[in-house]
Amino acid sequence: MKRREFIKAGSSASAVMAFPNMLRADAAGQKIRMGFIGVGNRGTQVMRVFQQQPDVEVTALCDVYKPYLDRDQAAVDPNFFKYGAGGAVPKFNAMDKFPPSVKRYADYRDLLADKNVDAVVIATPDHWHAIQTIDAIRAGKDVYCEKPLSGTIAEGRAMVNAQKGSNQVVAVGLNRRGSDSFRKLVKEVRTGKYGKFIAGHGARLSNLAPYGIGKCPDSPVPTGFDWDKWIGPRPYRPYRYTTAPYYFRWHEEFSSQMGNWGVHYCDVMRWILDEESPSAITAVGGKYSLDHDGDIPDTLEVTYEFRDKKLIHFAIYEGATARPIRKREVEIAGTDGVIYAGEDGYDIEPQAAREFLNPKDAKFETATYKADNVKMADGSWGGSTLNVVRDFLDRVKDRGEPLCTLETGHRSTSFALLGNIAYHMKRRLEWDGVNERFLNCEKANELLHYRYRDGYKLG
Repeated sequence: MKRREFIKAGSSASAVMAFPNMLRADAAGQKIRMGFIGVGNRGTQVMRVFQQQPDVEVTALCDVYKPYLDRDQAAVDPNFFKYGAGGAVPKFNAMDKFPPSVKRYADYRDLLADKNVDAVVIATPDHWHAIQTIDAIRAGKDVYCEKPLSGTIAEGRAMVNAQKGSNQVVAVGLNRRGSDSFRKLVKEVRTGKYGKFIAGHGARLSNLAPYGIGKCPDSPVPTGFDWDKWIGPRPYRPYRYTTAPYYFRWHEEFSSQMGNWGVHYCDVMRWILDEESPSAITAVGGKYSLDHDGDIPDTLEVTYEFRDKKLIHFAIYEGATARPIRKREVEIAGTDGVIYAGEDGYDIEPQAAREFLNPKDAKFETATYKADNVKMADGSWGGSTLNVVRDFLDRVKDRGEPLCTLETGHRSTSFALLGNIAYHMKRRLEWDGVNERFLNCEKANELLHYRYRDGYKLG
């Protein structure tokens, strides 16, 4: 046995002795016992992928909305459909007919105390991710946390630090990290044969004009909905159907479209360009078109600068129609050519013509890859989410590093959060990615975290 193999084997043995759950999950013929925290729209989508894995046993569910917890379609509040969020209500089927042995919990802490749970999936609203992930790590559970990783940059760093003091496997559900298309593309770019790539462009297009998520007065809390617990660490506010169950993504206290979609696009662009953190961020935009209860910008453009002379530009157009790039999801500009990439494939096209004669004109032929898959029910292409889920389960067994680590998820989520902060500051912000502080705006540093409501703490 080589020295590094011996060390790895010894480390694995020590970890199993410290955490007996690992032994059960890795034993021949045994299944990984999974608990799911948040089993609404996205939680159900991800749970379906886990349920289809032969080495998974669902042993516990947790949700603050009883019809979701009970998997009872008939009990879902009809006002969810009246106010337009019905499309985000999970559709229950035969896969939701769990045996009595599957425990149901209204409080995630009770699920974490369940010794019949080896690992958890956290698919709650964004403002809950940090608290629940840190508590799960400290409870000795492995964790698969949905994107965006956190609601603040301070939360994300606290999550990374919590894992460092543990032996837990923690993966982040940035599904494009499992995409065959993007993984193959990154390897191609790293060969250097396509020249240098210096700028990424991406956009989220979703024209909701003119009424967006609509308007709704304060309303009685739906039957079976623990609204106070849903709000969690955020300041209390009256219930509205245009806040929950799904529309929280248009309210900055709970989420944002930068966090919802920007994190995906910024993640793949920084991955292709081999960047970890920007050195400066500028954002412009506002509520230009939508007359609704949402308070986030419907039009937003964010530019990220890097110390090694690269750029990323990401835009959100929710109140107008736009076609900022020619095709696929992102466009990467290079000295010798251009990349158009998405989960469904990519094209690397050489420079067509130059204004001046240049002896270094690109010599490569167009490289095209078409992913052999289709769009899945969860919105991903082919096996991207499946690959990230499958990788997590394999890492639970061998205690290795997942495709999307906490650090990776934190850095990509930070792009989205930095964009939101720059939008609020209305100025170019200089960023220290090592110490995770703004260098030229103390008021911006105040937005790196917020004061939790009484009774809640980070770790």
